[in-house]
Amino acid sequence: MLPVMSKNSWFPTVFDDFLNTDFLPRANSTAPAVNVKESENDYTMELAAPGIKKEYCRVAINDEGNLTVAIENKAEHKHEDKHHHYLRREFSYSNYEQSYTLPDDVVRDKITAKVEDGILTITMPKHEPKEKVSKAIEVS
Repeated sequence: MLPVMSKNSWFPTVFDDFLNTDFLPRANSTAPAVNVKESENDYTMELAAPGIKKEYCRVAINDEGNLTVAIENKAEHKHEDKHHHYLRREFSYSNYEQSYTLPDDVVRDKITAKVEDGILTITMPKHEPKEKVSKAIEVS
């Protein structure tokens, strides 16, 4: 005779074991990937934030003169299907905030930012290079 289970407690365990593996990792909050490029005229910082809207991005210069980037991402993965009963739905609300020390040659009041194709691009113009002055100084 087989034992009778009064409660179906094995299913959630099997379900969790299946979903919580290296093949299907749990959603966790991580910092976005950042690229920084330098050209003759400016620095460009690119932050990968797939699906981000410009309304969720804040770029500012703080009291210490550092660049502060804040991203609030609200993504809701919800599938409606009247033929199935879903056992798991995923909601992701992640916040990211980081301060970056700017190089001395950045013109802080001309920094610009834009969001396009899931990338937040921050352009930081450099000061015009000053002419090098060579001259002899008379000692008195």
